[in-house]
Amino acid sequence: MELASENLWHVTVAFGFAVAGGAISGLVGLSHRRLCLLISLAAGTLLGVTVFSILPQARENMRGWELALAVASGYLVFSLISRYVYHVCPACAASHFDEASTQHFRQIATALILALGIHSTMDGIALVAGHETHAANGRLDLSLLAAISIHKVPEGLALGSLLLGAGLQRLPAIGWVAAVEATTLLGGAFGWLFLREVSAFWLNAVLAHAGGGFLFLAIHAVLGEMLKHGKTPVLASFLAGLLLIGVLNLALRAL
Repeated sequence: MELASENLWHVTVAFGFAVAGGAISGLVGLSHRRLCLLISLAAGTLLGVTVFSILPQARENMRGWELALAVASGYLVFSLISRYVYHVCPACAASHFDEASTQHFRQIATALILALGIHSTMDGIALVAGHETHAANGRLDLSLLAAISIHKVPEGLALGSLLLGAGLQRLPAIGWVAAVEATTLLGGAFGWLFLREVSAFWLNAVLAHAGGGFLFLAIHAVLGEMLKHGKTPVLASFLAGLLLIGVLNLALRAL
């Protein structure tokens, strides 16, 4: 019961950060430049949690080729969704949507929601898999929760901005952000139901698969923003996110 409540708390926190981002975009607004800096910061945290937490953790219970296959599968899934469905990360899609009309958005709305739903569901599953893995080893690593929560803020901001740009009013836009991001809770429930009794190997395989998706998001977001907004501010924000997770991991190990 204690693990269930902690899993619920983790996915609820991540969901709350996404909705908060959507509310900020709907009620306050945010310049495109600042949104891009937040995107880069979030990308750095996702790379940080993959490099400093997920990969070392998974390596303890997986062979090198097994780990590489799990990471590659996560990267490939997100790549295929972004290529053939829609941008799996709304933050990465923000610049592209600036050029789209309201009519065009209506045509791609279903694909957009599907892609983001898969993305957020994977976030929820990753949170539960990470928690179950660390709890099984006698320690709880908060870096995964921190990285996903930080990433959720620009995600909610971007999604809210896309919906406002499509002509939705503020409250309906926030409501749609909450509805789409609720798939994070769905992923958490799925993970809690199906990952509690699996072996350490499969827990780490799921976590490594999620890490592959995080790598895709980090690389895709940073490269896209560098091409549009210059290298220096984007790299500075990206490195700040990477450093944040690195410092957090060092602090957690010292406890």
